Amino acid sequence: MRIVGLTGGIGSGKSTVARMFERLGVPVYYSDVKAKHLMNTSDDIRKGLIDVFGPKSFENGELNRSYIASLVFNNEAKLKKLNSIVHPEVKRNFKKWISKQSASYVIEENPLIFENNSQHDFDLIITVTAPKKIRIQRVMERDGLSENEVLARVKNQLEDELKINGSDFVITNESLNATKTQVDRINEAIMAQIP
Repeated sequence: MRIVGLTGGIGSGKSTVARMFERLGVPVYYSDVKAKHLMNTSDDIRKGLIDVFGPKSFENGELNRSYIASLVFNNEAKLKKLNSIVHPEVKRNFKKWISKQSASYVIEENPLIFENNSQHDFDLIITVTAPKKIRIQRVMERDGLSENEVLARVKNQLEDELKINGSDFVITNESLNATKTQVDRINEAIMAQIP
């Protein structure tokens, strides 16, 4: 079974692309969604977050996302600390998930493959790109954030060029029809590589 990483900057449309692969029968692991789930359910993560960020990290037993976000999005050291608590747990969960799959290949949708230097964990990498202006607009509409809040998050991610250089495939996500055509072509190319 091949393990394919799907990455891209915030607002590039990774989840849209991932759902297109799912429609083709490819199992997809959404690492951001799983990380949010694990942050609420894993005792190890809970303890780590409280140890580092204090008891305000959780309110009424739930992760206090806005509090954590306010601490990490303009502080690289705290963001690294957060990632060092959450990512090992997500990685373990992903390995467990893979063991239950039987497809020719699976995809892990993960915005931080290159930022976390985990590109070597994958057989192939697909990067999704879109013009910065479109990405910012998408995130503002999706998350109800200001342009400055989106730009602060963009600042914590690598430039697209660096991701593209380390990728096997690149999808430019500006129109759904064109994106779907690219997904179909990449799926065929990956399947052709599998004996």
